[in-house]
Amino acid sequence: MEFHEVRFPASLSFGSVGGPERRTDIVTLANGFEERNTPWAHSRRRYDAGLGMRSLEDVEKLIAFFEARAGQMFGFRWKDWSDFKSGRASADVAFGDQVIAVGDGHQTVFNLAKTYRSGSFRYVRPITKPVVGSVRIGLEQDEMKEGVDYQVDDTTGLISFVHPPSEATTITAGFEFDVPVRFDTDRIQTSVASFQAGTVPNVPVVEVRV
Repeated sequence: MEFHEVRFPASLSFGSVGGPERRTDIVTLANGFEERNTPWAHSRRRYDAGLGMRSLEDVEKLIAFFEARAGQMFGFRWKDWSDFKSGRASADVAFGDQVIAVGDGHQTVFNLAKTYRSGSFRYVRPITKPVVGSVRIGLEQDEMKEGVDYQVDDTTGLISFVHPPSEATTITAGFEFDVPVRFDTDRIQTSVASFQAGTVPNVPVVEVRV
């Protein structure tokens, strides 16, 4: 996949509108009951970057970023201000935020993930674009040292331990993360006059699988 490891200006994504979407196929039976299925194991996020534009300088930054990505051609990182941490939005990242795996004494590579819970139900979201320098890893109650005990691949979200965690050892992680996205249009329309009057461009952005 063609992907640029560069983040859309966070000052422009702040104020944007968007969030997760699901795809559900619904069939209504003759008796009125429904059968529901989904072809997607994971949700997909969509945003409108245009709502983050506040000045003509912002529009200039947007156009430069759009041209450098060749429209829809190249993906990029996006900060979702409503969901960018492993723990609570108001709390600092901690190594015990998320349980990402349990050691078996052999495996050394693990994926970062964030779990969303509601009652007894949960959804585990793979995290593939952690923010550089934000990842903290723990084994049971002990925090490990990056570069000594493990390595982080910031482009895939893979954690590689120097030595395999012991069997039944809980592996935890804390991190900030970006969403891999691309522009969902090959055209940006702006108007200096309309922008000054309070109208912002429509700039759709959609999550991509990496």
